[in-house]
Amino acid sequence: MKLFGLFCLFLFANLSLAQNITGEWETYDDETQEKKALINIYESNGKYFAKIVRSYISDQDAVCENCKGDKKDQPIAGLVIIEGLEEDGDEYNGGTIMDPENGKTYKCYIELMDDGKLKVRGYLGISLLGRTQYWRRKVS
Repeated sequence: MKLFGLFCLFLFANLSLAQNITGEWETYDDETQEKKALINIYESNGKYFAKIVRSYISDQDAVCENCKGDKKDQPIAGLVIIEGLEEDGDEYNGGTIMDPENGKTYKCYIELMDDGKLKVRGYLGISLLGRTQYWRRKVS
């Protein structure tokens, strides 16, 4: 009986870790499936943020020319692109995502899919008017 209890504890602990969105994720081009960037999602004070660790499509010293405000001309590596997401059941929402290619900021929600991919949706107004990408967890 004790062995079964330990098994259940281990199983549920691993399931809760699997549901965590924090960590490193790789992004891919919607059309070509070319790897674009390595993103790190992290939690700070109960909110979730994401920054670009590495771009696979631009020089390592590239800057965000199209960004606005304090992000203008900042290095792509280290640029925070998702801000202020809050956990809401099975998804994370209430934050924003910035597209460094055009400098525009959109509302955002994230959902961890059953296949382990991360559904990332940026939208204007209502979520029907937007674009979805699927990120893959980086395998070490």
